[in-house]
Amino acid sequence: MFSIQRDTTTYRQIETYKPEVDQFNGETILKLSPQILEELAYQAFVDINHYLRIEHLEQLRLILDDSEATQNDKFVALDLLKNANIAAGGILPMCQDTGTVIISAKKGRHVFVTGDDFDALSKGAKRAYKTKNLRYSQLAPLSMFEEKNTGDNLPGQIDIAQAETGESDCYKFLFIAKGGGSANKTFLHQATPSLLHPKKLKAFIAEKLKDLGTSACPPYHLAIVIGGTSAEFNLKTVKMASCHALDELPTKGSLEGHAFRDLEMEKEILKISQEMGVGAQFGGKYFCHDVRVIRLSRHGASLPIGIGVSCSADRQIKAKITSKGAFIEQLETDPARFLPEITDSTLDKDVVNVDLNRPMVDILKELSQYPIKTRLSLTGTIIVARDLAHSRIRAQIEAGQAMPDYFKNYPIYYAGPAKTPEGYASGSFGPTTAGRMDSYVEQFQSLGGSMIMLAKGNRGRAVRDACCKYGGFYLGSIGGAGARIAQDCIKSIETVDFPELGMEAVRKITVENFPAFIVIDDKGNDFFKALNLS
Repeated sequence: MFSIQRDTTTYRQIETYKPEVDQFNGETILKLSPQILEELAYQAFVDINHYLRIEHLEQLRLILDDSEATQNDKFVALDLLKNANIAAGGILPMCQDTGTVIISAKKGRHVFVTGDDFDALSKGAKRAYKTKNLRYSQLAPLSMFEEKNTGDNLPGQIDIAQAETGESDCYKFLFIAKGGGSANKTFLHQATPSLLHPKKLKAFIAEKLKDLGTSACPPYHLAIVIGGTSAEFNLKTVKMASCHALDELPTKGSLEGHAFRDLEMEKEILKISQEMGVGAQFGGKYFCHDVRVIRLSRHGASLPIGIGVSCSADRQIKAKITSKGAFIEQLETDPARFLPEITDSTLDKDVVNVDLNRPMVDILKELSQYPIKTRLSLTGTIIVARDLAHSRIRAQIEAGQAMPDYFKNYPIYYAGPAKTPEGYASGSFGPTTAGRMDSYVEQFQSLGGSMIMLAKGNRGRAVRDACCKYGGFYLGSIGGAGARIAQDCIKSIETVDFPELGMEAVRKITVENFPAFIVIDDKGNDFFKALNLS
């Protein structure tokens, strides 16, 4: 199905363990210890949480050099480059959501592992998450409605297939750390063959791009797959394409039914994304860095269409083991070379400094003076609470208890940090997707809570209506810059409620020059509604 033409990846060799070459039934066998697989997985998940591909960094720099990019596009791009530079120090991961462990491998039939492949790869991933400042995000179901964090970010998703005939003596890997934000923006549409018309298909895709919104931290690497022998095969192809793992496919089809890239359609959809006006989170041209469109064979009665993204935390890395050794893709360890000679003030002088160490009524009064899309710099005290904390507070209210004072007196930041490194106030601490908390807003604001909310992505009509009714605000922050926020903006942190929730406990943080934008105001204006995303 996938006729990859060539591998142009630059690799570095891992010297720790060496494969052996043996003979069996007259054939040469590549003999591997499970320690090689464990070390490869460990190195992969450390690297992809701290480093990015050169091409991705070049694309961020391109935004700063593009005269057509908006000031908001450039502000986000500069912040993401700063974030990459901090993460490359190897202490703070680039995003607080350090992802689900996903490993896709192809094993040649002449490769023999003296142990359990799955166990070895899991051990390597576990070592990375246990020994580095990464977050445990996996919840084990104890019953249908009761869950508990597994405490090591496992289990992961590990798929091992047999390699093609020409690679019988090679073991190839794609390691992915997939955050919840971008994973949640994977869509399957079971369309009908009538959509296979240029105008109809482009119109369909243009409409569905609105469903992506900004909660998965654009600019995106967008993947669209048309066709497929099954729904699951279509979505697997979407994931591989979003990782640029299928870039070397042919660009034309044949009666053999192999997959191919449609380069012309990629250009047209990239243009559509640029004309949407969403931009790099807060308006502009750069909703997407690039687009991959892959056409697959299909059953005559079916037309699955898959859409997915890789976000600003573009975390994937290739690796391989051959008779020459174990190799892993070389990512960029010096992203500072992509930073321009430019300062924040050069980009935008109209930032509003907001002192949060005042009564809530005074902060609301100040915010009411400014229109949506106004760029803010926040300094003072914020409460951190996300899904589980909101659920606990709702349960307390419904049991007759009062809304906690901390929900009334301070802005609420939807977030969950990674582990705190020694000497730091906090671990990587970027915003989570706001939309998951939409159902709480009307109830909480009616009781005087959640009057200022801070997170990422677009929200629904219920939030817009509640803010208009009760005088609240939703502020958007830059998704994908968790390391920079931790290092430069967060000065102190303490747990104030529900410590048993781990990374989802309620915390009080002190921030300085925390970047944000007014997205929904107290008059019902909504930046994303103007773009038909909300």
